[in-house]
Parts: sequence; structure tokens; C-alpha cells
Amino acid sequence: MADAAIQKSEPMAQTEVGMRSLRVLARLLDYPTEALQGAAGELIEAIDAERRLGGALRNDLMRWCQRIADGDLLELQSEYVALFDKGRAHSLLLFEHVHGESRDRGQAMVDLMNEYQEAGFELDARELPDYLPLFLEYLSTRSEAEIGRWLGEIRHILALLAARLEERDADHALVPRALLGLIGAEAEVEAQRETVVGESRDDTPEALDAVWEEEAVRFSAKSDEDCALQSAEGRRLAERKRETPSQPVRIMSPGADAPPVTGR
Repeated sequence: MADAAIQKSEPMAQTEVGMRSLRVLARLLDYPTEALQGAAGELIEAIDAERRLGGALRNDLMRWCQRIADGDLLELQSEYVALFDKGRAHSLLLFEHVHGESRDRGQAMVDLMNEYQEAGFELDARELPDYLPLFLEYLSTRSEAEIGRWLGEIRHILALLAARLEERDADHALVPRALLGLIGAEAEVEAQRETVVGESRDDTPEALDAVWEEEAVRFSAKSDEDCALQSAEGRRLAERKRETPSQPVRIMSPGADAPPVTGR
């Protein structure tokens, strides 16, 4: 998955800039494999050391790692496919939540790819640049200021994804929650709760059939207007990225009084 997509990535223990925990969170969103199960001990160790996260959240993440290690691999893989490969509500493609399938999504990905290239971050696989595990790998190579800026830009997407995954009782909700926790924005998940509770599932056979019907090409003034609205919304990330925020989002400092982590 994301590990294979990175040509110039360093081993986790050798990362000198950015945050090691971002690479751990990227791994936890990967398709489950024997390698992931075998790395659970290392992931637990890295999470335990991440004092920017509260003790309860670290505990939950470490227990999830242990469940991955102890679980039946075929069951883990089946659950992953059911969660992420059907419907779009839980998509790990960031721009799909903003742009859908509009043309602006393509331009947003080109812009992100350019940012990767300017930073010397090269891809040698076919993952899309807005694939969240890959994006976290990129962030793990950046400064804390840049990490905070980017997480601040996508926090509404992370909050929505966390709320939706929590509605499915999925451990994977812990990843967007942890990312929001790094910038002190966990409360934003609750702001999305009412919206998510009222949503219809998009991964049922009936919903998937309806999507195919709705995606027929339309030629109308209304469809042109819809595209214009999507385009306006789609430009927000790129425009805000070029601005200097008056109140930049910062990564939380490691808490000296963070609750002790127990019960692995």
C-alpha cells in the first residue's frame, strides 16, 4: 500500500523530521497484511511515545494494534474491503470528499503532486496523491509548522470521516481522531455528528445501483451551475494554502501531565 508507493522514504525509526506517529497512523489505514500484523509491536511502541495525544486515545490506538496482531487475517481483510471499497462515505481519497468526481478534483491532485515533487517526495506506484495514508507519509517528512497547516486545512474532512467511521463502530475512526487530536481539534467530530446520523448508507446494493444511474451525463443549465459551485468550493484548499493565516494551526505540545497509558 502506501509504503510501496514511496520511493524516497526512510525507515520509521530513522525519520529525523516531521512526526513518526504520522507514519504509524498511515500504516493503520493500510489493507491488513501479515507484515502489518508483524509490525504491531513496533506500532504500539511508537504510539506509546506520542505524548501529544491524550492517554485515552493512545490506549485505544494500542489496543487496536493488538487486535490487528491477534485477529484472523482474512476477517480483517474482509472488514477492510467492506468499509473502504464500497461507497464513498469512508473514502480515504481526501479530495473525493470535497470535489466528488468533478474536474476540480483532478486539478487539486495535480497541485498536490506538484507540492510533493517540489519537496523531493517521489512516487513510484499508482496510488493517487490524495490517498490519506500516502499523504500522511508525506507529512511525516515535513516540519511541525507545515504539518499543522495541512491538518488544519483538512480538519473538516477528518472530522466528517471520523464521525462516519464511528457510526460503523470501526477502529479506523481512531486515525482521523488522532490527527485532529494533534492540532487540538477533536471537538469538531461532534459538530459533524448530526449530519452523519441523518445520512443514508451508500454501500448497499440499492445505493450502489442508484449511483450508477445518477452519474449519467447531464447537459443542462443546472448541471453547469452545479459544476460552477463545485469549482468554487474546490478552489478553497489551494487558495487558502497560498495565504498566510492570521492564526496558524499548531501541533499540540507533548503534555507533561498526560494521563498514564495502561492496559495494552
